[in-house]
Amino acid sequence: MGVREGFEELYGAAPEGVWAAPGRVNLIGEYTDFNEGFVMPLALPHTAVAAVSRRSDGVLRLHSADIDGPVVELRVDELVPRSDTGWAAYPAGVVWALREAGHAVGGADIHLASTVPTGAGLSSSAALEVVTALALDDLYELGLTRPELARLAQRAENDFVGVPCGVMDQTASACCTEGHALHLDCRDLSIRQVPFDLASQGLELLVVDTRVKHALGDGAYAERRAGCEEGARQLGVSHLRDVAYEDLEAALARLSDERVRRYVRHVVSDDHRVDRVITLLDAGDVRAIGAVLTDGHASLRDDLRISCPELDLAVSAANSAGALGARMTGGGFGGSAVVLVESTDVDSVTKAVTEAFAAAGFTAPRVFPAVPSAGARRIG
Repeated sequence: MGVREGFEELYGAAPEGVWAAPGRVNLIGEYTDFNEGFVMPLALPHTAVAAVSRRSDGVLRLHSADIDGPVVELRVDELVPRSDTGWAAYPAGVVWALREAGHAVGGADIHLASTVPTGAGLSSSAALEVVTALALDDLYELGLTRPELARLAQRAENDFVGVPCGVMDQTASACCTEGHALHLDCRDLSIRQVPFDLASQGLELLVVDTRVKHALGDGAYAERRAGCEEGARQLGVSHLRDVAYEDLEAALARLSDERVRRYVRHVVSDDHRVDRVITLLDAGDVRAIGAVLTDGHASLRDDLRISCPELDLAVSAANSAGALGARMTGGGFGGSAVVLVESTDVDSVTKAVTEAFAAAGFTAPRVFPAVPSAGARRIG
């Protein structure tokens, strides 16, 4: 049953419209967004879809086709941050964030369904937030820009749900375009759509979902964010983005805490890796970005220490089987890896990774192509 039909069955009337917002995979630039650095995500074909109608009585009704349970009924003027830890906190948080920003959003009936894998580091939560924000922006004629929608969706996750994420995930979901990666400056939210047509180069980008669930609300993400902020404070800059790559060694020598030093090294070098990938793509040397991906994984594993045995195995098995490069992507501690491969090697690399997981006694991974897809949009 589609979301429109599900909406009618739940609420007894047709929705005013249907919207979709994608998950994302990040090509390069990890834990750089909240350091006001650079990232390079692309939207996936997998989307959260919402059928929505306005209400005039201040009631917010939420339902997910993917989760067993009744309709969640709330009042928009009684929404309280961090009062709900379930899935409904994400769309409810968007309503709260819009109202906190002064937008006259009343109630709504919302029915959601998503094909974005949860816990895979592919931004299923951002897709829920952005699709809700876009639907309400359209229905209530708020006139918000896509970057503004992304900021409000981020605020919902930061302040309402309580996850201190940066703005990359929401911006990717709101702003990506088909056939492109999104080069995002997380300081001023300026974006550049970078052509990323791998098929024309005889290449594919694979996502390896390790099926190890990650939860960023467990404190490890927040600890690394705090460590990065401490590094910036000790170096006398507002954010680590302000430490030039050429000055990295001198900056590290000024830090006494080994943990903070590792975090700073990762962030400054990953910003530099984003620059390298942009330069290579602009020069048409797409295959050469593989080595940058693998280098990035080593930094995430050894300096940031957010990898896990399954992610490390996915990267090593893929590279050993002839991939051009690979790295974990997303918040870490599970989730997914991205693998750049020749189109002719997709089957053999997939087989090698799957067999390596079986030999290690790990749950079989899910492997699928990351096709650069469209951002959030109205679909009905």
